[in-house]
Amino acid sequence: MVVALFTLNAGLERARRQSKGASALSLLQVIADHKGIRPSDIAELQQVHPSLVTRQLQELDEAGFVAITPDPSDGRSSLVAITPAGTKELRRLVNIGFERFTLFVADWTTDEVRAFTRMLEKFQQSKAAAANQPHQTGRRWRGRARARISLAKAPGRQ
Repeated sequence: MVVALFTLNAGLERARRQSKGASALSLLQVIADHKGIRPSDIAELQQVHPSLVTRQLQELDEAGFVAITPDPSDGRSSLVAITPAGTKELRRLVNIGFERFTLFVADWTTDEVRAFTRMLEKFQQSKAAAANQPHQTGRRWRGRARARISLAKAPGRQ
């Protein structure tokens, strides 16, 4: 399961970083969810370098999908908001995503799609709950690592 999740996540992340449409979709979703957001906050939410966000925002601004205005509370920064054209583009990109997802599950039953959706929602809730738990020290892994080292040093092993 972990391998499948990591593979899925890596594929989604790769698509987001390499595909202009996926990248724009991701960025427009963040901007649409906030009323005037700083580029640095977008970069933090997207977990990307601020320079990447700056470049993408310039492209979205040139296309008329976002409006960039000076931040009145911080003269060194700016605020980004989605425009009506950006909202239209966001809808278009979401529809493309839905069409692609439909292809991915074309041979699934309605019950399988619903079950998958429920499990993804449950996984997201579990992930959010785990994020609020104190981070484990990794102590249980140290014992296993020592055991592997001991096995590696055992007579007759190279």
